Amino acid sequence: QVQLVESGGGLVQAGGSLRLSCVASGRTFSSLAMGWFRQAPGKEREFVGSIAKSGDSTYYADSVKGRFTISRDNAKNTVYLQMNSLSPEDTAVYYCAARYSGYGSQWQRYDHWGQGTQVTVSS
Repeated sequence: QVQLVESGGGLVQAGGSLRLSCVASGRTFSSLAMGWFRQAPGKEREFVGSIAKSGDSTYYADSVKGRFTISRDNAKNTVYLQMNSLSPEDTAVYYCAARYSGYGSQWQRYDHWGQGTQVTVSS
C-alpha cells in the first residue's frame, strides 16, 4: 500500500553537497517512520539515518553524523537527506525505506523500500 520514490542522486565532487528526496504515496505519510540506507558495490546494506513519524527525533550512523541531516515535510509526503562534505566513500546507491512502528538502524524492521538513487562522489 506504500510506494516510495527516491530522487536527487547524481555526480558531485568531493567536499560538495547533495540533497536526496523520497516521496511516499498510498498511506498517510505521518503514520510512517522513515529511514535512509545505502549500499556500495561489494558491500552490505548500511544504515544512514532515520526519522520519527513526527520528525521530532532523528538517529544517524556514526559515519555520517555531523555531515548528513534527515528532515521531513509531512504536508508534501516527503523525506529528505541533506548530504554535506561528501567524500568518495559516500558513493553508493541510496535507498529510502518506511516502517509502521518504531524507527532505527535495522533494515529488517522496515516494511517498504524505494528503488534507490545513485550517488557518485568524485575525487
